[in-house]
Amino acid sequence: MEQNRQAPIGVFDSGVGGLTVAREIMRNLPSERIVYFGDTARVPYGNKSKNIVLKFSRQIVHFLQTQEVKAIVVACNTASALALETIREEIDIPIIGVVKPGAKVAAAATRNKKIGLIGTRGTVHSGLYTEIIQEYDSQIQVIGQACPLFVPLVEEGWLKDKVTLEVAKRYVNPLLDQGIDTLILGCTHYPLLRSMLQELVGEQVTLVNPAYETAKALERLLKENNLDNNQGVEEEFPYRFYVSDAAEQFRDFANSILPYDVKMTKQINIEEY
Repeated sequence: MEQNRQAPIGVFDSGVGGLTVAREIMRNLPSERIVYFGDTARVPYGNKSKNIVLKFSRQIVHFLQTQEVKAIVVACNTASALALETIREEIDIPIIGVVKPGAKVAAAATRNKKIGLIGTRGTVHSGLYTEIIQEYDSQIQVIGQACPLFVPLVEEGWLKDKVTLEVAKRYVNPLLDQGIDTLILGCTHYPLLRSMLQELVGEQVTLVNPAYETAKALERLLKENNLDNNQGVEEEFPYRFYVSDAAEQFRDFANSILPYDVKMTKQINIEEY
């Protein structure tokens, strides 16, 4: 059993967005090793059907199992919404997504029971955030807004650009008009726009970052299952990164947001899994 505790945590996403989740795991669980997979060849997932997202997620989980991970974090809201429950039935290692931890915190944070949700079309239309939040309190209203332009803007590095601000206003203003007091950043790219969004919505609106909440939920999950690494990390490079395409580009982006210099990014053929 001891050896299990040393095993890495698998983290996957449709691309680079899940690095915000990896970043929070690095910060909050510094003694854990991570194997990260970004499906850069097939990004984005947000506009794909449930069956396709499930197929892709299964392939990635198989790959992570070959890396002998002890737990898996689905660091993609779309895959969490569309594939997580099915996969949980199929594997015998603990797996969590980013939707539930964020939903739980949002339900606790709202005072006027009006929560805004921004995310991809897949996440917003799945209704999963609404479903989970209403399990906590059926009176809460969740107002969703798909923001398909945010991901390309973030990946372009336009985090403080006035174009991004204009786009953000157009997406967020209808939510503010409906009187939300809490806003869920329902896509893993969005925490990188956090300061701009906070300025836009004002201090009276609580922003919920599911990436942070997921790292805390992972911490609890590992402890409950006696899987937390109590030895610390000895190796020099405890984080391994794999992608399905464009490794160079991925590494540049990762280095711009992680508190850690990414040395190794390896491209693999995910279709083989």
